[in-house]
This record gives sequence, structure tokens and C-alpha cells, in this order.
Amino acid sequence: MATDSLGAAKAAKNDEFYTQWPDIEREMNAYLDYDPDVFRGKTILLPCDDPEWSNFTKFFALHFTEYGLKKLISTSYAPDANRNGAYYAPTLFETEAPQFDPTRDMANGKLFVLEDKDISGDGRINIDDLQWSYLKGDGDFRSAEVTALRDEADIVITNPPFSLFREFVVWLTSGRQQFSVIGNPNAVTYRDVFPLVQANRLWWGVKSSGGQNMFMGAPDWYTKQVSAAKPQGAWWTVVDGNVLVGIKTVWYTNIEHGRRHAPLQLMTMEDNIRFNKKLKGQPYQHYDNYDAIEVPFTDAIPSDYDGVMGVPITFLDKYNPEQFELVTFRKSLDGEDVVARAIDDVGMSCSAVIQGSGPPRGKATQRGDLLRPWGDPAVNGRPMFKRLFIRRA
Repeated sequence: MATDSLGAAKAAKNDEFYTQWPDIEREMNAYLDYDPDVFRGKTILLPCDDPEWSNFTKFFALHFTEYGLKKLISTSYAPDANRNGAYYAPTLFETEAPQFDPTRDMANGKLFVLEDKDISGDGRINIDDLQWSYLKGDGDFRSAEVTALRDEADIVITNPPFSLFREFVVWLTSGRQQFSVIGNPNAVTYRDVFPLVQANRLWWGVKSSGGQNMFMGAPDWYTKQVSAAKPQGAWWTVVDGNVLVGIKTVWYTNIEHGRRHAPLQLMTMEDNIRFNKKLKGQPYQHYDNYDAIEVPFTDAIPSDYDGVMGVPITFLDKYNPEQFELVTFRKSLDGEDVVARAIDDVGMSCSAVIQGSGPPRGKATQRGDLLRPWGDPAVNGRPMFKRLFIRRA
């Protein structure tokens, strides 16, 4: 039985990652620093959340009065609809409530509501005043039931299921709400996400740090797997006796913050070639099938170049819409990927590729001839990181 359960868990997608309190606090504080009234009088929805395990509901319940919230709503998935539902067991918070119904507990999601009502009688509004009931459905954010809650809310904040992030963003941006949600940095390359970034309807949050690892709680089987196979440090750590797994994540938001409008300090092209140690004195190279230069590091963007530049997606961590324009992502004007010298065709549908000092191998491409000049070890056919194309605004 234990072996069967573990096998089922390993077959599931890793959606159950729980955001740590300090990560939520740092991001929300950044929005408050820019606008102290950003949450005042607002209804906040936390979909895909479970206040018994997640910190989002606990965090906003604690700050309900301080932030001046009007209403806090959170919803959770039914265990039967949750990939990790096989490991669910009701807590005393549920079983001691008069509305607890074991016949509905596995099949129905839950609705949690906190309003400006001191139900506990302790003279303050906090988690003790949170009321819950069963949803009619399983709590899927795509349901009409949860969508109606989205339409009631002013702001949506959550850590959505990673495997459904693309669908979640479509659902989220079809409403009028402000939002702050956690996702993989590579999600910016999705066809449903990049146009929103390009149109300044979505951007990276303050504490995204170029897509560095965020430590999160995870299912026991996954933390054991990672801690056994990977060294402690960037992959996992221990906080208060609990193993947390490092997940590469960023905040996706349309809430303004100060860093979004801070200009990136840059050197001229000549000074970059002379003084930027990452470039190692090498000149900037031009793509053959797209009119742009290759800029492999954000801090190597030249201040005096007016044309289009290919930069890493981590540039979004420093993106200032008053300073730069996002031109496109990855594709050249003829619809083909920007590519390099004739080398192995593996991965060409994903990104540009690099050529080392060794001879070409594999099937040749007819699309271009760009040598990677940065002095890295020669690796024929290794894909280059995905590129955004920008120019000065």
C-alpha cells in the first residue's frame, strides 16, 4: 500500500508548493512602499489556497485591519480534485465546525471569508474570525463559482498550480483585477503571457531576483527525493526543522512598484568592451537573420545603441518601460527562430544556438552564421538561453 501511494505521488505533477511567510511579506511590503493605500478598501481573493496549510490567508488575516481591507476571500480545491488529495486528512478546524459534512468533505472545495466583523469577540479582526463553508463544486478556479468570486474581488493573490499557470493567467487577465501571483520565470515565453508583458499589462514583481530559487514547503515525498539527490544550499534548506525545496520562481503582477520605474545604469558600447569583465574585451555580434545585436548579460546593455538587442529573459527583473521597449520574443520577422552557425538541429525550435571553436556537427541550418564570442568552453550545438528583443524607448 505504501509503495502504491508513493508511486501515485511521484506520477503527480508537483503543484503543491507552499510559499513562505517572508516571501509574501517582502513582496507585499514593496507594493505598500510605492502606494500605502494599495490594499485599502479592497476585496482580496486567494484562489487555490488552503489557510490550514498556506500562509497567504494567514498573512492577510493578520494584516486585515492594518491594510484596511474590506473583505478577504480564499478558496481551496476538493481533495478528490487535488493531485495530492490521497494524502489529505481533515483537521480539528474542520471536524469541530458545525457545518462539517464527511460526505462532502472530499468532493467539495471550501470557501473561507473574513470580513470586518469581530465574530470571536476578542476586540480585533484576525484568523479567529474566518468563516468557512463548502463550495458547490470542487473549487477549480475555472469554474463559474470561483470566477464569480474573481469578479467580486479587486485584487487576486496566490501561488497557483504550476502545471496550470498558462490557463490561470488567461483566466486571471480576462477579469479587471489587479493581481500578484507566483510562477516560473520561463512562463514569460508562453504565447499567452508574453503579449501581456509587451503591452505592459503584466510585469515581474519586486522580489523576483531574476528567477532565483524561492524556498517553499512541498509534499514529503518530494522533499525527501530532492534532499537525498541534491546538495543542501540552492536546492533545499532547513528552516525551523522543516525541509524547504528551492523552486525557481518570480512574481507576476500588474501592481505598481518602485523598482519598475528605476532606470538601469548602463555604460556605452565602447566602455562595455573595455571594462565589462563578462565580455572579456570581445565586440558585440550581430544576428544574421534578425536585425539585432546579441547582449548576453543585462549589465552589458550599451547605453548608446539605438537598434534592437537580444537580451536574457532575466532582463525583466530590471525592465523599466520608460527606458526600454519590448520588441518581440525569440522569433525573427519571417517567423523563424533566430539561429547561429550550422550546427546540430536539436533544440532549434526553442531558441538561438551557439557555436564553439570545434567543427560543426549534425544537420546544417540555412538560417544564419553567428559565432558566440564570449570565451565560454566550446560546446557544439548547445542551446543559447531564450532571448527577449528590446530597444531604447
